[in-house]
Amino acid sequence: MASSVKVLTVGPALGSIRDLFAKVKAIDAKHGKFDFVLCVGDFFGPPKIDDEGEDETELLLNGQIEAPLEFYIMQGKIPFPHSVIQKFARTGGEICKNVFMLSKSGLITTPNGLRIACLGGIYDPEVYSTSEAAPGFASPFFASQTTDRLLSNTLGSSNPKQNYKSLAAIQSGSSPSQLVDIMISNVWPAAIPMLSAVPLPLSPPEISAVCAPPLDDVMRRLQPRYHFSVGAGQSPIFWEREPYVWKDEMERVSRFVAVGAFGGPPPEGKKQRWFYAFSIAPNGPAAVPASKPANASKNPFTEAVHIPRKREMPEMDDSGQNFIFGNVQKPVKRARVDRGDKPPEGYKCKRCEGTDPGHLVRDCPTRHAVGDTGGKKPREGYVCRACGSESHYLDDCPVANVRPQGQRGGGGRRGPPKEITSDECWFCLSSPNLAKHLVVAIGSECYVTLPKGQIIPTQSAADHVDVPGGGHVLIVPIAHYPTLNTIAPDLAPPITEEIERYKTALRAMFAKHSMAAVFFEVGRLRQKGGHAHVQAVPIPLNLKDAVESTFVEEGGLLGIDFEERAEEALASCSNGRGSYFRVDLPDGGMMVHVLKDHVPFSIQFGRQVISTLLGTPNRHDWKECTLSEEEDRADAQAFKQAFAPFDPSS
Repeated sequence: MASSVKVLTVGPALGSIRDLFAKVKAIDAKHGKFDFVLCVGDFFGPPKIDDEGEDETELLLNGQIEAPLEFYIMQGKIPFPHSVIQKFARTGGEICKNVFMLSKSGLITTPNGLRIACLGGIYDPEVYSTSEAAPGFASPFFASQTTDRLLSNTLGSSNPKQNYKSLAAIQSGSSPSQLVDIMISNVWPAAIPMLSAVPLPLSPPEISAVCAPPLDDVMRRLQPRYHFSVGAGQSPIFWEREPYVWKDEMERVSRFVAVGAFGGPPPEGKKQRWFYAFSIAPNGPAAVPASKPANASKNPFTEAVHIPRKREMPEMDDSGQNFIFGNVQKPVKRARVDRGDKPPEGYKCKRCEGTDPGHLVRDCPTRHAVGDTGGKKPREGYVCRACGSESHYLDDCPVANVRPQGQRGGGGRRGPPKEITSDECWFCLSSPNLAKHLVVAIGSECYVTLPKGQIIPTQSAADHVDVPGGGHVLIVPIAHYPTLNTIAPDLAPPITEEIERYKTALRAMFAKHSMAAVFFEVGRLRQKGGHAHVQAVPIPLNLKDAVESTFVEEGGLLGIDFEERAEEALASCSNGRGSYFRVDLPDGGMMVHVLKDHVPFSIQFGRQVISTLLGTPNRHDWKECTLSEEEDRADAQAFKQAFAPFDPSS
């Protein structure tokens, strides 16, 4: 059985970093030793100047204030200072020795084996449902993309000190379950106060101010054994709810604790408890189910059912007298006449217009018919006004649902595109769909992989190969983003910089084999999203001057035009404002096509153009070019050996 881990949870420091470290050191000396400290809410706050006139945040970043234990910190309701964001971007989380900053949708697996999930920021219904991308640390809010990414991340396993430097680390990093041991957030699930008998001395508006309804679904999925958040109220109060149990084979027990603030202005009255110490054993295959606590309540996420009460009739005495309206006769319900399943004479079903008579509308055989897009099939004579189809309603029309970013209304579904989860994604490292045997290089922010069915013929499909392993590769961010331009500005620099380093390395490798590099990217925002990546393909040097003209000619046949000012066109699509197709030419130039609403665009366009340029039209479809796993492994090994001298991550 795994040994218990001793954890100390503390409330918002609000910039009082030196004082918090001193208090924690004293608590650890008296009640420790603690394995690590969790800080909920705002660790940083308004600039706090010490007695010598220096900002404590900067002193921490520069290593002049030392943490006595390992601290895991999160974003509360205040945007992080710019210097902290820059440090996070450079290091990926370790802002100084023993202090690790979790992302707004973070998951870590500690060296002890505990899985800790984090949802940072505050909830605003408008921002949550209309945000074009997951807000970064410069924003105080989280959005639907943030919670989707959190749920996606929990299907994997991560460690704040782990950088996925080996294929073995990737293969061992997936998790069969989304369940976590500890959850920290700045907001409460909306259901958490329900079915609790523990007094909460706050008004309903004060409680609702810290509640986020979307967090309820996150709780049902993650089922944390401990959930810590910041107390509600102007001066956060300490509140520990009764435990509750999930009805599964393990009868998992969950606890919720809201802690008071450590820092900030002195509260009115008694200072609230700002820390909580506990021990927890990592869950493993041999874990023994916890016994149900005696004070356990019903589960607020599965057993709290809201049924609005019907308004009762005013009371009457036996004579029918009502104290408001006087003499009122009690209403008598009209008896229902059962005519069986046959409609009355002359009845015509409105759904099928009587084409198949002899039934009521509720029994119409076309009632559950499915249209061509998976929705309800329209009645005869209906025509979708967006595309002219007779096989689906406007709400289910794929054309109507593609509209300019930021524009509301219309026939499409409201809200931003929903990202696919990592178990559906072809490129997430934790995904069972990822062909891990094709991964050839791993950096701190991105990895490089051969695709399935690459453009370049290899192995049994080729007489000779210019670049070992073929050379057609994908550069993929490790974190899940639908497109490169939807990455939050404060998180993008290290990712885009590493992509450029890989591009430079691939150009050098291809040049060694007398080949030039073409890069292309489809940055398309779709209803279910995707995983951003850049494709790189080697071409013979004698064809490098024909790349641009071939893209223009092939695009012209399909109505695909390229912008004269490529940089400006790409900038117009930034922050998720639009979709684009980008080509990096061998001479250093760039081509950009801005995808238009209601105009189809094939994600295979780049592949088809390169195949045409190389004179191999039979390589247009990747599914027709796949090899056996044995041949794929041979290609991957050959490419890895050839790329090793150029690999910027080695």
